[in-house]
Amino acid sequence: MKIILTLGLLLGSYTLLGQTGIPKIEAETIQYKTIDTINLKLHVYRPENFDKNKIYNCIIFFHGGGWNGGSHKAFRRQSAYFASRGMIAISADYRLFNTHGTSPFDAVEDAKSAIRYVRKYAKELCVNPNMIASGGGSAGGHLAAVCGNIIGLEPSGEDLSISSKPNVLVLFNPVYDNSKDGFGYRRMEGRHLEISPLHNISKGAPPTIVFFGTKDKTTPVVSSKTYEKKMNEVESRCDLFLYEGAEHSFFNRNPYFTETLREADRFLVSLGYISGKPTI
Repeated sequence: MKIILTLGLLLGSYTLLGQTGIPKIEAETIQYKTIDTINLKLHVYRPENFDKNKIYNCIIFFHGGGWNGGSHKAFRRQSAYFASRGMIAISADYRLFNTHGTSPFDAVEDAKSAIRYVRKYAKELCVNPNMIASGGGSAGGHLAAVCGNIIGLEPSGEDLSISSKPNVLVLFNPVYDNSKDGFGYRRMEGRHLEISPLHNISKGAPPTIVFFGTKDKTTPVVSSKTYEKKMNEVESRCDLFLYEGAEHSFFNRNPYFTETLREADRFLVSLGYISGKPTI
């Protein structure tokens, strides 16, 4: 666990954020799921020098919004950045309460469908099916963490022989704990232990990097420390970064955007997903 002081970030990263040089990469939209009359899409960001004859490692992001609202656009900058670093980056739609009247369980099913779709059509998408990372913020971080840690909660009618489990997790103030001590307990209708990542960590949990603000009043920061402890107990890697004084959703604002993206970059380099030094 690393605690990062806000002052250091202000001095070291704020100016650089305006000079990030993240290229403007337009996303291609692919429909990955139709349920009832709802069409769900993947927004795919490819490297500028994309070669259809090559295979790329991949990262799939899920936006936050309490499973109620939000947009895939929340992770367009992170997606464009990792595309510029040689990955295929995807920001995924999923069903939302405000739009579709759905539950967090429906959102989990969609997240699993998205990862399964990318793995199923890895050849067509030019993706390495064994090098798929997933990440997200808040409720989106919850979806990625559920996919990485919880067996079951799968959508019906899909080929379950194709795994919906990401190989790596990149999480921004994720909802870890769905118990009374965490977030979303009432929404789970007595099924919180089924869907709570904190209560389902086991041997083989994917390597994970986590970013949390110490003043987060939405998702309890103590859950991140408990998660790190449980990951250590099952001998899985968990790199936890705590940003002193930062609040919920801090990672998409100055000065934290640059710093969290750099650390995520270094983490993925260490696992062989990309190479070289961060370009942000």
